Amino acid sequence: MRIAYITPYQGATLVKRRPIVHNRSMSNRIKIELIASLLCDNSLEVEIISQGEVVDHSLTFYPSFSEPEPFDPRIPIYYGSALPIRRLNGLWSSARTLQIFKKRHRSKPYDLVIIFNMKGPEVACANHAIRRLCLPVILEYEDDSFVDVQGQEVSGLAARRSSHAATQLLSSVSGCIGVSPHLLSQLPSNIPKLLLRGVVGADIISASEQWRGRKENVVLFSGTHTFSNGVGELIRGWRELQMPGWQLHITGYGRLTDELRRSAQDTPGVVFHGLVSRPELVRLMCSAAICINPHVVSRTPGNVFAFKIIEYLAAGAHVISTPMGTLENDIEAGITYMPDNCPATIATTLRKVIEEREWTRNSTEAAQQRYGPESVRKSLNALIGQVHTAATTGAKSLRAGE
Repeated sequence: MRIAYITPYQGATLVKRRPIVHNRSMSNRIKIELIASLLCDNSLEVEIISQGEVVDHSLTFYPSFSEPEPFDPRIPIYYGSALPIRRLNGLWSSARTLQIFKKRHRSKPYDLVIIFNMKGPEVACANHAIRRLCLPVILEYEDDSFVDVQGQEVSGLAARRSSHAATQLLSSVSGCIGVSPHLLSQLPSNIPKLLLRGVVGADIISASEQWRGRKENVVLFSGTHTFSNGVGELIRGWRELQMPGWQLHITGYGRLTDELRRSAQDTPGVVFHGLVSRPELVRLMCSAAICINPHVVSRTPGNVFAFKIIEYLAAGAHVISTPMGTLENDIEAGITYMPDNCPATIATTLRKVIEEREWTRNSTEAAQQRYGPESVRKSLNALIGQVHTAATTGAKSLRAGE
């Protein structure tokens, strides 16, 4: 079976050739790579098609290309061209991504399509696959299309158009991989669904065993430096905490990085790592006693879920987080929740977790068992089997009716 995995993937060469800084997402990249590789392990043929989006507007044309440094030699990657001119950028990306999808399908037809969320290029390809090619489409649903990261209903003409397109697509897809029950509930009840909060790589499982029982007095934040991720609040909370013998380590990059570095100059114990390699990130996660997710609290619980929470837990860290929807009891055993991400709340929570040694409580085994490679591989295989069977049965019924 051939699968087109249409996703805003950002591979090594794309990052070198295009200004992928403000919209760079390491967590999405890792999750996409893990899922694509696990699909290949199920003897499926996977191709990644990415719009290679550039969000900073300029009069520069970036030509399409195929990734010369793929993360897996079994998985070719194709990037659409980009022309980041205001009001043209999105339309261009949608048209060029769809063009690649059509070309690759003509070269060797796909049997199934997976789209990552519902941005313009993914919606365009999914609609073409459903309406013109009669292919089953699985939605990998990570972020609610109808509210923003704070859980507020999106507004504006463009946002309403996107919501309308998402509503239509949700009623047409053949299956869904969702990070929360809330997101899965937006899909028709009669299609196959898979609750997949994250994917734990074999590298994390191996490193967590090496670091078992010898955690460092480190609180780790990993992620993009945006307002919604609460890094500024975290630094101010750390300044209030004043916990000798402990350090706050921050990885990642984003629009707020320079401002955050300046704000932390006189705050003892804050260490910025910038963008780090995957092996180094795994080492930091597995060695840290506490990993923290001070995300802004959403008015719509479950509209987003941080992939890194599952990685943190699987790495053997205790996790401090704001609520992100209902979780399984065995997973929540390793989490301490904060009601909000105000600096005072962060400081109070950290003090309690450290002084009362609550950081020794984890749910490593549960996270690894539920979301480890073998478990996810089997779950993906079962979902695709259900979708394929339903599509085949539907096609036979249609032919019989003719």
